[in-house]
Amino acid sequence: MKNGCTLKKIFKHLKTPSQIKKIAQKTLDIESEAIYNLKNYVNENFVKSVLLIQKSKGRVVVTGIGKSAIIGQKIVATLNSTGTPSIFMHAADAIHGDLGIIQKDDVIICISKSGDTPEIKILVPLLKSWGNKLIAIVGNIESYLGTSADLCLNTYVKQEACPNNLAPTSSSTAQLAMGDALAVCLLEMKGFSSKDFAKYHPGGALGKKLYLKTKDIFPHNESPRVFADDDLKKVIVEISSKRLGAAAVLQKNKLVGIITDGDLRRMLLTGKSIDNMKAKDIMSVNPKTADKDMMAVDALNLMKTHNISQLIITDKGKYAGMVHLHDLVKEGIL
Repeated sequence: MKNGCTLKKIFKHLKTPSQIKKIAQKTLDIESEAIYNLKNYVNENFVKSVLLIQKSKGRVVVTGIGKSAIIGQKIVATLNSTGTPSIFMHAADAIHGDLGIIQKDDVIICISKSGDTPEIKILVPLLKSWGNKLIAIVGNIESYLGTSADLCLNTYVKQEACPNNLAPTSSSTAQLAMGDALAVCLLEMKGFSSKDFAKYHPGGALGKKLYLKTKDIFPHNESPRVFADDDLKKVIVEISSKRLGAAAVLQKNKLVGIITDGDLRRMLLTGKSIDNMKAKDIMSVNPKTADKDMMAVDALNLMKTHNISQLIITDKGKYAGMVHLHDLVKEGIL
């Protein structure tokens, strides 16, 4: 009987694929509504908060506890990556020695849903005693945190996506969105450009798209080249040995064309005699080229546009080398 009751409980909570989809969609609906309603709370306090951080000579110190602490760490990461120096201080650790992190010119952001947790009630008076400006991101502006802060940003939500209205879901999403709004405002006010962004993101595919140029790639490759009057045997050997599937065709050191392995295959399919053929007889004239200072991502777009796998790189108009589509894939910018 006991096992039977246990099985009933298990099967009671099983969901069909259709029910699972509905639960997910409802969650997203509730959270999207929470974010949409935040527009009503972008007020004078929000503007003052942005201006306060922009004019500050110090950093932004973000603090919180529980799920709000996790959101705080993400906000710190976003601020740092967009040019606003920031640091995270856990609220619980702060009251056990980490208050030393705070410097006199720092602006403090404290994040909390209720604004009335014991840790917050201990921490806020300590923060105020340091004389730093305190910005609250809080779900209840009438709370201890909301009324104690110098500036209060309202992140109230009607309900959590959790069916029990307990687990922080909508509320943490709203906190994150408000932090993003602050970061983007500061980014635009600083005139933060893609070049600035690249400085803070040198690693990974994103960074490479922002700073990698063709001159960073082609010197690592062979530089296949033949002359217009070279016979096809030399062309085939050059293309095969340099492993880029193509060779530039030069005439008195001037670039006049390109021969790819595809050109060779198409020539052989014609059935014509190759005994007296020269490179100039099968080359493609006016090949697509890129300057050595072209961004790698732009070179990739050029190759995609013209459906080519090799791109000739030039330096002051002269043949310098070649970039293959596989090079760009290897760099992770495809």
